[in-house]
Amino acid sequence: MSGEGSAPGTSPRAPRPLTQKTSGTVSKKGDRGAKEKPATVPPQVGEEEPKSPEEYQCTGSLETDFAELCKLSGYTDFPKVVTRPRPHPNFVPSTSLSEKPTLDDQRLSGSCSLNSVESKYVYFHPTIQVELDSEDKSVKEIYIRGWKVEERILGIFSKCLPPLSQLQAINSLWKVGLTEKTLETFIALVPLCSPTLRKVCLEGNPLPEQPYHKLMTLDSPVVHLSLRNNNIDDRGAQLLGRALSTLHSCNRTLVSLNLGFNHIGDEGAGHIANGLRLNRSLLWLSLAHNRIRDKGALHLAEVLRPFELEHREVVERRRLLLARGARERSQSPSRSRHGDSKTDREKNQPTGLSSLTLDKTEKIQAVKATAKGLGKKKEKSAEVVKKEKLGSAPSPIPGTPKKEDPAKTGKGKGTIPEQKVTKGKGLKTGSKEKRSTLLDSELGAEATEMLSPLLEPVEHRDGKVFMAGNKVLLYLNLIRNRITEVGLEGFLITVQWQAGLLKSQSVSKGPVGLLRLCLTKNLFSLPCPAYTTIQELMLPRDPISKAKAREEEATAPPT
Repeated sequence: MSGEGSAPGTSPRAPRPLTQKTSGTVSKKGDRGAKEKPATVPPQVGEEEPKSPEEYQCTGSLETDFAELCKLSGYTDFPKVVTRPRPHPNFVPSTSLSEKPTLDDQRLSGSCSLNSVESKYVYFHPTIQVELDSEDKSVKEIYIRGWKVEERILGIFSKCLPPLSQLQAINSLWKVGLTEKTLETFIALVPLCSPTLRKVCLEGNPLPEQPYHKLMTLDSPVVHLSLRNNNIDDRGAQLLGRALSTLHSCNRTLVSLNLGFNHIGDEGAGHIANGLRLNRSLLWLSLAHNRIRDKGALHLAEVLRPFELEHREVVERRRLLLARGARERSQSPSRSRHGDSKTDREKNQPTGLSSLTLDKTEKIQAVKATAKGLGKKKEKSAEVVKKEKLGSAPSPIPGTPKKEDPAKTGKGKGTIPEQKVTKGKGLKTGSKEKRSTLLDSELGAEATEMLSPLLEPVEHRDGKVFMAGNKVLLYLNLIRNRITEVGLEGFLITVQWQAGLLKSQSVSKGPVGLLRLCLTKNLFSLPCPAYTTIQELMLPRDPISKAKAREEEATAPPT
């Protein structure tokens, strides 16, 4: 037994070939552990590893930059940046819930039960989901859901989000525990991001002061804003209405606003309606799942058809008209000096002009005449200088059939370049450039002023001023509120007026009013005559119903 146990190759204590000592191997445990660690790459000469987030230079890769900045900020466990999951393209949902699963489906579900449970737990881990561009794999949209975003995390975002050149949407800050301080930090971050950022969703973050209107300032780049589930009440709606428009300012960038699942009542709906009076950029508005009754519904319906201007609006309209008239009068002399003669100006002048005004016009004409004389003298002096320089040089035009005297050719040479480059012409081009610059600035001022809806055509009736309502809003959602037949009557009048406006020939171009109005699941009973009439009037205008009708016609079998 001892001989067999000591035989070479049969002893259990014989060392394995991979663990035998050689000159290039290490046998100690600590040394072996050190060998298993990856070797650190030393920094290049002239470059130092950043020791703080401020020293870190972002690379434009959100996954790399966010991880490095979290490590430098002291985070050991931080959310990972992952690609947003998409449903499998071959997945087809079952058409009937009563169908029994087949044997293969049962086997598959049994083998995948553990994986499905694990995937559910993984789903709740804090992550930053991103949607990538199909071509260059750059980050287009960011989704953050269900984990608290602290001040330090927002500081990291303010460092790594601006380098994302293709970022279009911060799509879901859903229940991330924002405070008023962190919201201020986020609002300051939005203008620093790429100019392509247009959409912000801030949902499920109720705040006592409700400062959500700060995302709708005049210089805000946000085009699509969603503020669902933020417990916005009438006080918050008042701030949002003022952000849409006031007497002297108006938001011109916001296109869609989602205020669903909040606590907005009749008073808040009135504030939103006041914001729509002078707003001409908002196309899409959702007030679904709120507490709006008939009074608030009537306020919203009134601003979508001709309404009476208030006293302060009439005063502001007159001020704008006076300013525009003064600017036009100041521009009239510069326009008349080119084509109007003296007699024409005298005919156009009113009879009650003073002699002082006539003296001023005569002085202006005398100054113009002297300026023209000086220009002619300068042109003559330029001709003499060029003739002296050119002398009897050969003709600049080759291939002339006739031979002329040197003196004659010299004269011709003096006149040809003189027509191309003269001081007088240089002065004229400069004056034209100045005039074009002035006209561009004047036209820009007029265009800026014409953006005010108070300068739109109005109608005077019984000593009151009526302005055409908001015809820019295309979509209004009021599902699941508390509107009865009384509120429906107000919307019926609005829809009838807009339908008549669409049929008239005077508005062949421009906005035509609502294309889709959602009023279902309110406190009126069906069948309701007012609701039925609204549906009949809106059906030809609804683009969704038109698309469905076209699909049905395309799929219908030929007869």
